[in-house]
Amino acid sequence: QEKFIFTPQWTAQAQFAGYYVAQEKGFYKEAGLNVEIVHPSLTQPAMKRIQNKESHATTLQLCQAIEIVDGGIDLVNILQTSMNNSMVIVSRRGVDPLTQKGERVGIWSAGFGQLAICMSKKEHLDYEWVPFASNVNLFVAGAIDATLAMSYNEYYQLVQTGLPVNEKSVYRFCDHGYNVQEDGLYVTREYYNKHRDEAKKFAQASRRGWEWAAAHPEETLDIVMKYVQESHLITNRVMQKLMLEEVLRLQVDRESGKREFRLRPDMVKRASDLMLESKMLKREVTYDQLIAK
Repeated sequence: QEKFIFTPQWTAQAQFAGYYVAQEKGFYKEAGLNVEIVHPSLTQPAMKRIQNKESHATTLQLCQAIEIVDGGIDLVNILQTSMNNSMVIVSRRGVDPLTQKGERVGIWSAGFGQLAICMSKKEHLDYEWVPFASNVNLFVAGAIDATLAMSYNEYYQLVQTGLPVNEKSVYRFCDHGYNVQEDGLYVTREYYNKHRDEAKKFAQASRRGWEWAAAHPEETLDIVMKYVQESHLITNRVMQKLMLEEVLRLQVDRESGKREFRLRPDMVKRASDLMLESKMLKREVTYDQLIAK
C-alpha cells in the first residue's frame, strides 16, 4: 500500500502519544495502513505539508482549524481527542492576569493563540502581544509581564523553573466561559472524498492508540521517550509524564465524565462566534462544514 503520512502540529512529545502508540503497537498495520509519522520543521510546518500533499493528516486546535477553513482550505475533522481547553495566562507578579490591562503578554509565534486574542478583546484587556518560539525564556528573564501557556506544557516548564506560580496568578480559559476544544485530527476534504476508507481506518486506529495509552501510561511513556530521543529534543521523562497525564485528563468531557472522541457542535459554535466577534473570520464556520460524513 501507499504510505499514509501523518504530521502532528508540533515536535515529538506526549501531546501525540496515542499516535505513537498506534504505530508502535501495530494498530495502524492491523487496520491495513502503512503509516509514517513525520514531524514538522521550521521550514516545513504541518499545514504546509498538507497543502503540498506531502502529508495526509495533521492535528489542529479547533480555533486553528476554523481559521484555516475560513481562509479557503476545506478541512474535515475525522477524530477529536481534546474535550477541554488547556490554555492559561500566567502572571509574573502573582496578580490576576485580568488586572494587567495593556501589559506585555507572551504568545506563540507559531499560532495557537486565537482564543486568547478573542478573550483579550472581549474583556477589553488591550494586551501587547509579544511572540515567543517554544519555551518560557522570555517570561523567566522578566521581558514580559505574563505569558500564555498550555496546562500540559509551558505551565509545567514554569513550575520546574522554581518561579512562584499560584492560582491567583493563573487564568484558566476553561473556567471562564472559554472552554473550547483543542486538538483534533484533520485531513483535507479533497483527500477525504477520495480516500474515505483510509481516513476512517486511521482515525479508528488512532483512537485505539489513545485508549491504550490511557490504560498503560508507563509503557506509553517508554514509547514517547523513544520518539523524543530520536528527534534529539531537550526534555525529560518527568516532564513528559506530567504532559501525558494532563493531555489524558483533558480528553475527558467535563459534563459526561467520559473520553468521547467527538467534536461538540456547541463548542464549534462558541469558537466561531468568538472569532467572528473579534473580526478574525470573514464568515461563520459551522459544525457541518468541519465534520466528516
